[in-house]
Amino acid sequence: MTKRSLVLASLFGVCFSACVCAQTTTPSLSLAEAEALALKNHPRILASEADYLRADQITVQTKSAYYPALNGEITGAQANQDARLGAGVLNDPRLFNHFGSGITLSQLITDSGRTPNLVANSKLTAQASREDSRATRYSVIIGADQAYYEVLLAQQLVKVAQQTVKTRQTLVDQISELTKNKLKSQLDLSFVQVNLAEAQLMLLRAKDQLSAAYASLGQALGSQQAIQYQLTEPAKQPDPPASDPESLIQQAFQNRPELASLNFQTQADQKLVYAERDLKRPTVSLMAVAGVLPFIAPGNANPSIPSEYESAGVNVQVPIFNGHLFSARRQAAEYQLQATRQRERDLQDHIASDVRAAWAKATTSFQAIATSDRLLQQANMALDLAQGRYDLGLSSIVELTQAQLGQTQAQVENVDAKYQYQEAYAVLQYTLGLRH
Repeated sequence: MTKRSLVLASLFGVCFSACVCAQTTTPSLSLAEAEALALKNHPRILASEADYLRADQITVQTKSAYYPALNGEITGAQANQDARLGAGVLNDPRLFNHFGSGITLSQLITDSGRTPNLVANSKLTAQASREDSRATRYSVIIGADQAYYEVLLAQQLVKVAQQTVKTRQTLVDQISELTKNKLKSQLDLSFVQVNLAEAQLMLLRAKDQLSAAYASLGQALGSQQAIQYQLTEPAKQPDPPASDPESLIQQAFQNRPELASLNFQTQADQKLVYAERDLKRPTVSLMAVAGVLPFIAPGNANPSIPSEYESAGVNVQVPIFNGHLFSARRQAAEYQLQATRQRERDLQDHIASDVRAAWAKATTSFQAIATSDRLLQQANMALDLAQGRYDLGLSSIVELTQAQLGQTQAQVENVDAKYQYQEAYAVLQYTLGLRH
């Protein structure tokens, strides 16, 4: 092989190794990046954006009543000689073969305030839809946050389980050697082997929990793939929650987009009541037509029929009776308004309850951090003492295995408390409407 071939082969090998490493490197993901991915990809976000864009277009549709409607028309007619219109109309003008084209113009002058109320209803409904979209964003973000913390917790539990298996395997190896040399009994070996099996089972369950957490994270990010991200730990623990939840409730009432949405919807329903009330009032509109008749059949030609035509008129429509249609529509709108007001009140009750529950859980979770730290310190100390007593022959293997179990439980409680508080704090922020 030539020198040049060796160089090319070396370069190819380096490039191939780099590609393999790039493919196997676990992508990193911070909490902020997870939230950004969720907002970009989650189908609920895209659906809510489409909903409020649709609501904006409905507002444009309603505003169209302010503008004139202009239509072009082309009409051709064929009739038998000397025929006249018969059934279905009040007059009987003569029919004749002709072809004509023209335009019609219609313009609403006033409908006694109905159209302005309908436009206001559409605008307020669109604002409510925007608040619904904001609420969806908040919901997606809290879902991503919770899934993120669940993965972090599961990763730490796997580490605890792995360390527990390693520690207990070392003890099994030591007791096995001592048993072979008749320095420890078979009972001691059985106890530590049971402890090792429990640790191995704990590791399997922790790995299963981690896989499930990754799947939930993928769904929360709007993806169908459970990517094994390398998550970044938060820089610091959140601040402790406020001392009193009552002040937080008023804050939630001001910030929660769901409540703002219902408030806009209440105003929209009020405008609809006004619009339906205006149905019984007069409507004034303008109508104008103009065109040409370039062709009239020779047999129907008449000097009194001009080749051009135009006409304009104002129409005033006054409802008199329509089978209680308008009164029923107004009453239905009023019932809808009552229902929306009650839903708004019900949502306020739910928000107050959610804030109190989230505050209580966050407060308890924050207090549990210090408690679990002390528990872990005491468990470590107890294990050191039990190990020393066992090595000196002053205690049985039962005391040592119980101390190991206590340490493992304390480690799990300590890890769980830290991430439970971060998740509880995120939920509290969500209930207060303080997400971006």
